[in-house]
Amino acid sequence: MADRNGAQDADSAGRGRQGGPAGKPRAKSEQTRELILATAMRLFEERGYDRTTMRAIAQEAGVSVGNAYYYFGSKEHLIQGFYDGMSRDHTVVARAELTGTSDFGERLHIAFTTWLRCAAPYHEFAAQFFRNAADPDSPLSPFSEESHPARSLSVALYRDVLMESDLGPRIDEELADLLPEILWLHQMAIVLYWVFDRTPGCERTRQFVDRCTPMVARLVSLSRYRIFRPVVRDAKDLIRDFIVPAVARSPKP
Repeated sequence: MADRNGAQDADSAGRGRQGGPAGKPRAKSEQTRELILATAMRLFEERGYDRTTMRAIAQEAGVSVGNAYYYFGSKEHLIQGFYDGMSRDHTVVARAELTGTSDFGERLHIAFTTWLRCAAPYHEFAAQFFRNAADPDSPLSPFSEESHPARSLSVALYRDVLMESDLGPRIDEELADLLPEILWLHQMAIVLYWVFDRTPGCERTRQFVDRCTPMVARLVSLSRYRIFRPVVRDAKDLIRDFIVPAVARSPKP
């Protein structure tokens, strides 16, 4: 703890205008952060999450323990960094592959399958992360306040999947607000299935996505009819009140 507290005091005093410790250029600061994060992911895979210490991560990355704590306050913050990076990578890859595709079902399938592809290198130790994220008090929970940036990025992706599809012009304002978070929640169901999938190449999860996506697309298409609107609204209320209350409290962008 002495290393951590000392580093925080020194870095608070020496932070430069460009965002890095002691005035280092932001690019160098970001490189160091990415190095620490990449090293942590490798060690988590090799040794397991619980057996990997911040000191070991710092040593492998070639930085001081204090510097490691400067960028990531704990191992949980490292996993949060991983979540954030995964969300950014998935968004970039998915949006590139969505270009030129207007069919809503196809766009939804692209969004789900590109997530599986981006996450594939981390499957071997995903169950370790899930064990920690399952703690309702953990900041690693996908429903926590700390996870709000990554969650918001994913919800925004699903808003684009919907609104830039051939179905988008037929979706009114209320549904445009309701449906993206419901689609993100379905992605969470896919993630849970994927975590525990031990088939080669997670083939079972891919089959699950192939089978369920057309059904989800049909349900979303039907939801635009007013007769189904109360059901959609009730589902949204359940999500806001019981599953992701942090989303409800967060201001709209």
